[in-house]
Amino acid sequence: MLDGRRATTSWWLAPVFRRRYPAVTVDETRMVTSCDGVTTAGAAFGHVDLAGGRAHVQPGTGRSDRAVLVVDERPSQSAYTIPSALAQADPTVAAFERWVRLRLHEPIGIAEAARAVGVGERTLQRAVRRVLGVSPVRFVQVLRVEQATHLLRTTDLPVGVVARRVGYEHAATLRVLLRERTGATARALRGR
Repeated sequence: MLDGRRATTSWWLAPVFRRRYPAVTVDETRMVTSCDGVTTAGAAFGHVDLAGGRAHVQPGTGRSDRAVLVVDERPSQSAYTIPSALAQADPTVAAFERWVRLRLHEPIGIAEAARAVGVGERTLQRAVRRVLGVSPVRFVQVLRVEQATHLLRTTDLPVGVVARRVGYEHAATLRVLLRERTGATARALRGR
């Protein structure tokens, strides 16, 4: 039914979903996805997100279903994703993740990473894409943003220092990636 369509699922099931249904384009970052008249929802409370995606105004209240049910706008699961859990679905991707985490502060080359984990560059690229749905470069960015978010929440280090600790020369690069990945600024992350 979903072959040739976009769909979502719980982020932690995405590797299994991709393997089991290769003809479906999985976007596990979305809470709700509609494609060609078929709507899917992910996460443990996907049924709430699915119902909220079709919010109606309650008669006599002027309030939507979301307001009555106290359901917030949560278009993305990406803030809840744990990259390490996803990477464990494949030994090559798990080895790549461990290798990258030890070198987050350094420039990372995919060819060098592939050699370090004992596979060819194309094999690494295919494995990461198959399991995680992103390129190895994007996965490195995800891990860097994850570590930067942790440092911003748990230390008083200036953003420029945090950027260098996760492999970015300029704080501006990190700021852009933080907004893209988390939907929040460095300042907002620090305040959480």
